[in-house]
Amino acid sequence: MSATSVWTRPGHGDRYRDRVFAERDRLIGALADLRGHQDRVLADLLAFNAGTEFGRRHGFGRIRTVDDFREAVPVQDYAAHAPLIERMAAGEPNLLSSDTPVVFFTSSGSTGAHKKIPVTARFMHTTFLPFYYAAWAPLIEQVPEILRRPDAVLNLKHDPLGAPPTTASGRPHVGASQVDFGSRFGEPLAAEVGTGAPWATLPVEVAPDDHLEKMYLRLRMAVQSDLRSLVGINPAMVAAVPHQLNLWWPRIVKELRDGTVGGAPRLPPAPERAAELERLAEYYGTVRPAQVWPRIEALFAWTTGMASLYLPGLREEFGVGVRALPAPVAASEGPVGVALDRHASAGSLVPTASLYEFVPADEDLTPDVRTLLPEELEAGRDYHVVFSHVGGFYRYAVGDVVRVVDVAGGVPRVEYAGRGTRSDAAGERLRDAQVIRALRSALRGTGLGLRNAACRVEPGPGEVPRYRFAVSPRTPWFPAETERFGELLDAALGRESAGYAAARREGRLGPAVPQLLDASAFDRDWHASVAAGVRPTQVKDRLFRQDEALWQRLTRTNAVRGESEDD
Repeated sequence: MSATSVWTRPGHGDRYRDRVFAERDRLIGALADLRGHQDRVLADLLAFNAGTEFGRRHGFGRIRTVDDFREAVPVQDYAAHAPLIERMAAGEPNLLSSDTPVVFFTSSGSTGAHKKIPVTARFMHTTFLPFYYAAWAPLIEQVPEILRRPDAVLNLKHDPLGAPPTTASGRPHVGASQVDFGSRFGEPLAAEVGTGAPWATLPVEVAPDDHLEKMYLRLRMAVQSDLRSLVGINPAMVAAVPHQLNLWWPRIVKELRDGTVGGAPRLPPAPERAAELERLAEYYGTVRPAQVWPRIEALFAWTTGMASLYLPGLREEFGVGVRALPAPVAASEGPVGVALDRHASAGSLVPTASLYEFVPADEDLTPDVRTLLPEELEAGRDYHVVFSHVGGFYRYAVGDVVRVVDVAGGVPRVEYAGRGTRSDAAGERLRDAQVIRALRSALRGTGLGLRNAACRVEPGPGEVPRYRFAVSPRTPWFPAETERFGELLDAALGRESAGYAAARREGRLGPAVPQLLDASAFDRDWHASVAAGVRPTQVKDRLFRQDEALWQRLTRTNAVRGESEDD
């Protein structure tokens, strides 16, 4: 049964709410015995997968404790798991998990290369689904209307495929948002909010890789509904909506008036709605989501990382009082944290899902690096995430860094801080989280706001490298403000990174240089990536951008008029 038909069945919303709240209650209860649940997760994954090739190779049958496990299995990344994963994708059984993968999730990873994430039924029911249900609790608790009307929420990431690509063994290789959990895993209740909306199944044929047209069609249909929430998970998708409304506005209004969708007659003509929206756009001089959907209450997406800098301004585009609720801290490979209350950014660890280990973010992730357990973490510090679960990932360095916001009842609450990769031209070893905190400090010190930013290392005067920051301001910046912002940013980078401070002091790095772009530069760049065939869910905010062609695409045609690309 499709997600659309599930959401139209009588009582489905009530059953969904009951399941979501029950799973949240179970996770809250599990927090009282963090170490006990972590030990049980380890015992379960060892017993279930002892007979696999990986389990035999690492002596799972002899392991009894976390310390035994850390001694027997090195810390590993995707590349270390990849040889066995590729054999699994070819159909070979009993390698990482004794359970056969049902699908393979795709993930862009930090390099853009497509991973194959094996997803077994055991993983889904033990690790993924309990966390997944609980993650929706704050949204449906605060915006209950989305359970009463399928068309009350625009789910931007929902993208079902009729004929998905497959691995060599014939298993679907798709994004998590493209999987029907009901048919694949016997979980019809797992269909997300918004997947029963009229636009969830498009009424016209669209090429599977024509992602911009699919986004247009959903937006065109949604302007006729009384939306209360947008679900993006990836905040870059939510940030694109105001730009898309203005970009496609003439076409949307014409189709509203004509009753067409993608040029085909599919809906009753709505000339009154078209005239109303035209009047609002003419009066305000632009098209804002708050005018199209005046009763939106919440956005559901990651609220940290680069998004933490532009979300305050983005929320205003959707209306006064609109809340930004945090999506869970998770990767395609597994969950890390989930918000169980109204905290604006952090979620509690999921002790029943995975065995969690952490490494201070400034340390290198070597196979034998010493790890910390959850109860050893400190509030206010950044850590690499390492997890193990029954689905076949063992001491897996997922590549993300989290920040411990606080510790409640002995359980850390974490927020996503950025990717674990570093930029290191002269010993500065800069991480996403450090740069974002430095940007926030410089913005606070100047009273300025931005829509997005990115940076790269480039040769400066005398061939000394320096960081150039491409910045799209929310409102125009004056030259003196821009100069002051650059000074404060450079100083803040030195406070965040001892390596950066030393490199600046010793002349190995030049001062950071801001380059102002126009307000829509990052929106156009995002659309260019999607138009090139990248799925919207995978076009994320990327802070460090060394690729010359992509940097030129972002900056060369988008510079603020009158500002030179050179100093």
